[in-house]
Amino acid sequence: MELQEVLHMNGGEGDTSYAKNSSYNQLVLTKVKPVLEQCIRELLRANLPNINKCIKVADLGCASGPNTLLTVRDIVQSIDKVRQEMKNELEHPTIQIFLNDLFQNDFNSVFKLLPSFYRKLEKENGRKIGSCLIAAMPGSFYSRLFPEESIHFLHSCYSLHWLSQVPSGLVTELGISANKGSIYSSKASPPPVQKAYLDQFTKDFTTFLRIHSEELLSRGRMLLTCICKGDESDGLNTIDLLERAINDLVVEGLLEEEKLDSLIFHSIHLH
Repeated sequence: MELQEVLHMNGGEGDTSYAKNSSYNQLVLTKVKPVLEQCIRELLRANLPNINKCIKVADLGCASGPNTLLTVRDIVQSIDKVRQEMKNELEHPTIQIFLNDLFQNDFNSVFKLLPSFYRKLEKENGRKIGSCLIAAMPGSFYSRLFPEESIHFLHSCYSLHWLSQVPSGLVTELGISANKGSIYSSKASPPPVQKAYLDQFTKDFTTFLRIHSEELLSRGRMLLTCICKGDESDGLNTIDLLERAINDLVVEGLLEEEKLDSLIFHSIHLH
């Protein structure tokens, strides 16, 4: 079974769910909103085909829980705000939004929120129910998701650090971890391990851009927000903290060292 068929953010609304543990992503969405508005402004002024009737949007790596609809809300609000700035040069288009994530993603938790979300859009934005249509498009965003030249605006936030597969070369011919004591490409990882992660990211990101540029209409827009490493003074990120915690379990004899060495995160934080 392939990774894309099993991996997903923890669904539901419990204490360990993604919905209850993704507050930082909300902050990121707030920071990015001015850039989002500018992208939408450029998009609407580009006079794309049929944009007066229906704007088609794709959010890739949408996950589950409230953050998913926060992204949708920001996109809808940006479209309506820019349309008002244009002093009705643009009609009141229908907005069709496709939510994408892997097959096992908890889309149902998002769908349950839609009735109240639609009512809120109508109350706050004056958007009648039916003028914003939301659907799921499950699958890996490293593969084709939409027909050629069918999407006006493609968005992805904090998703592209997830690689399509575990990089090759992380285990030696003798079956020993080449990244001993680490669970991803950290500062302590040997240069060959860091290169393996970078090579895999380069391959994946090139594939992503090639495939989805074909799905975008000419003069469409793409907004990608990625996780990056800061400088040395920025301290540890969440995966570093997890790595330390697992190493502590090994030191305390609560976990076998072999299990630590077999744990590999297929994600990368860019510099």
